[in-house]
Amino acid sequence: MRTLDLNCDMGESFGAWKMGDDRAIMPLITSANVACGFHAGDPSTIRATVRLAVDHGVAVGAHPSYPDLQGFGRRAMQISAQECYDLVVYQAGAVEAFARAAGAPLHHVKIHGMLYNVAAKDEGLADAIARATKDLGGGVMLYALSGSLMMEAAQRHGVRAVGEVFADRSYQGDGTLTPRGQPGAMITDEAASVAQVLMMVEQGKLRSLDGVEVPVEAGTLCLHGDQPGAIRFAQALRVAFKERGIALRAP
Repeated sequence: MRTLDLNCDMGESFGAWKMGDDRAIMPLITSANVACGFHAGDPSTIRATVRLAVDHGVAVGAHPSYPDLQGFGRRAMQISAQECYDLVVYQAGAVEAFARAAGAPLHHVKIHGMLYNVAAKDEGLADAIARATKDLGGGVMLYALSGSLMMEAAQRHGVRAVGEVFADRSYQGDGTLTPRGQPGAMITDEAASVAQVLMMVEQGKLRSLDGVEVPVEAGTLCLHGDQPGAIRFAQALRVAFKERGIALRAP
């Protein structure tokens, strides 16, 4: 039976401000990327999100970002490779501590937002992220954009990398995600999302916005918890997977 991981960005509330419905979506996924406090999240939110994941048997991952609370980690910043390494170890270490306190290991690292997009094409940042993931120890995996430089860097450093594809984002012809500010960046129709996902999972390819077919390695599928209708998307995907004999399981 074909297996697939369904991951979701979680714990992105901050103080009294709430984002997403983590309690409703957690039972529908197999791994959670927990915000580390630099683009969203705070210590209490990290603790509660990790506890919720552990209670539902969901793998706990860290979701490090640029230090950009005001911009939700979606603005470009100029940082060195060493700064990137430090940011990833620092943020992932916070989530790992809460996971350990809850009796679970840190399962993976998945970079957030603009840093994810930049590191997909920047060899220095990709290398720093792979080194940081390796140095966290414990066999922590790296979730990285399929076909990106992060995947290559992880291989060089002996880090297990899982190719990530997206259920609710469109792609460019070079295999990168369409920037959020461009028309069509977000897929808002459930049927269109399911069709894209099945093509990626079953055929190993996707069709970009400009009609180019791009090969992908679909090891983990991301659904954004902050997108309106995220729960409906997750439910529709699970129905489609059941019909196709695709089992959901964290790697």
